[in-house]
Amino acid sequence: MQLKLLDKSNFNEMKNLFRSVFMSPPWCDDWSDDEQLTEYLLDLMDVRTPLVYGLYDRDELVGVSIGNVRHWFGGTEYHVEEFFIKTDRQHSGLGTEFFSLIENAVKEKGITNIFLMTEHDKPAFGFYKKQGFKEIEKLVSLIKEL
Repeated sequence: MQLKLLDKSNFNEMKNLFRSVFMSPPWCDDWSDDEQLTEYLLDLMDVRTPLVYGLYDRDELVGVSIGNVRHWFGGTEYHVEEFFIKTDRQHSGLGTEFFSLIENAVKEKGITNIFLMTEHDKPAFGFYKKQGFKEIEKLVSLIKEL
């Protein structure tokens, strides 16, 4: 397995993997609108300090972490917006290996924390807890439909 920094030259490869993962269970999100998916991923990548990692098994992209670096009073953080592993490679330890490689890479950059959000009722919640993430009890996400 090899960790690589990704950029827009890897965009179609990332987009195809994202779609295949998140249109499958347990998410079953409808990403059939190609323009909407393209805009979503560009929203995540077109920031001042993008930090996007890919996990490759030989020449095959099997995992992606899309995020950015944020400077906070408590230190510099890697905010993970999306983290995903190829569907048929999930539950094999690959996600754990990928996170370990990311942790080492961001530590070398002087990053002191990794921050992410997920839903309680998805398998990802348990996965992140196993990776040592702690729930921030005081934090709440809000949305208002218009």
